[in-house]
Amino acid sequence: MTDVFEEVEEELRSERLKRLARTWLPVVGGILLVALIAALAWWGWQSYQTSRAGTASVAYQRGLEAIENGDSAGAESAFTEAAESGNGAYKSMALQHRAGIAVAANRIPDAVELLDQAAKADGDPILADPARLKAAMLVMDTGTLEEIETRLEPLTAENRPLRPFAQEALGLARLQHGKPAEAREVFVLLTLGQDVPDSVRQRAQAAIGMIDSNTSAGLAALVAAQSVTPPAAPQPTAPAQEQTSQ
Repeated sequence: MTDVFEEVEEELRSERLKRLARTWLPVVGGILLVALIAALAWWGWQSYQTSRAGTASVAYQRGLEAIENGDSAGAESAFTEAAESGNGAYKSMALQHRAGIAVAANRIPDAVELLDQAAKADGDPILADPARLKAAMLVMDTGTLEEIETRLEPLTAENRPLRPFAQEALGLARLQHGKPAEAREVFVLLTLGQDVPDSVRQRAQAAIGMIDSNTSAGLAALVAAQSVTPPAAPQPTAPAQEQTSQ
């Protein structure tokens, strides 16, 4: 009799397992399939980004070589390709080089537009702030003080990489637009700052002397010097190490 009960219980367990299998195996299979598809999609995306970075790297290097050889047209073409195929870092750097070519050709509005695009291409201030500062310097003679301040003031915040240069540019803009007292305050802060480069500190002292002597004869020279002083943004790293956050 015991054997019969055990046989019936075994049959019931078997039937229960079959029913559970019919219910849950499709669900588990679906989950595994989705996981597999997601993994393959991620791998494909990573491969695509790596391929794009490699293409941008080659084009970017070709642009640098063209600049060294004085081939502006070739450089423009190469940097355009790098900007279109690369991620944020390559796009920002390539657009900044294109802006430099535009400045050399005296196409200032085009250069400003390219620099604005470069600033938006990558969220890292180390790459974006040089573009923002260059654009502000290019509109120094033609833009309103309000426009220039709007461009520069965010760059003067704590921990921004080009803060001293942006402060100097802000002081020069205010001096140029007839606000010597406000400009002097900025230059005094620069002479007292601990992380201010010596070249910026010296120009700030010169600007203070110019303000105190009521002369603006040296303003053009100061603006020209400041416009070429900001350090260049770092070059993009190897493609495999780049961020793909675009």
